[in-house]
Amino acid sequence: MIKLVIFDVDGTLVDSQNIIVEAQRRTFRAHGLAAPSRERSLSIVGLSLPEAFTALVGADGPVAALVETYKQVFGDLRHDPDYAEPLFPGAAEVLARLRRRPDTHLAIATGKSRRGVAHLIARHGFEDLFASIQTADDAPSKPHPGMVLQAMAAVGAKPQETVMIGDSTYDMIMTRAADAIPLGVSWGYHTPQNLREAGAGAILADFRELLPTLEEVFPPRR
Repeated sequence: MIKLVIFDVDGTLVDSQNIIVEAQRRTFRAHGLAAPSRERSLSIVGLSLPEAFTALVGADGPVAALVETYKQVFGDLRHDPDYAEPLFPGAAEVLARLRRRPDTHLAIATGKSRRGVAHLIARHGFEDLFASIQTADDAPSKPHPGMVLQAMAAVGAKPQETVMIGDSTYDMIMTRAADAIPLGVSWGYHTPQNLREAGAGAILADFRELLPTLEEVFPPRR
């Protein structure tokens, strides 16, 4: 049985809230607009940039200009240690343990660009860890199921063999639309209640809970 474990990035693997909020603040200020609240800024994490800024300013707003400014600002802030994107506690250890399982493939499905994911992989030494990397450059924005479907196709996994782990309602809706198994995390940017309402099969309180939960989802063959 092939097991595919897909991870969201922002709010699931890495804590990127400070850089996201600051990049949005500077972007809105550059265009003479009032920046959204921190809560509002984080509510759209997971969407690709055009969809995120459309949600923030409306379809009639300067979406394309905001996207381009945000990309530049985010790239600049990435070099500032005050806006580092650390892994959440336990993430590296769990990924290392999953990597050693011969029947398990790991993947990423994120609203980040492929360039942003490449930076993350290089920084944390994740080269050759993920069998499939789905980004905002490769598929329609969440909650469209394209990222999950493409990840499954890449490794030959069936929906019942696939788990998606994320912190947003977009992750849960996307996964259910692909008929895969959605797992939420409580340390991200959407509330556990919202994740449950969006269809999370379980909600993890700590990365240490992931491996036991996967054993329940994929019980050993007798």
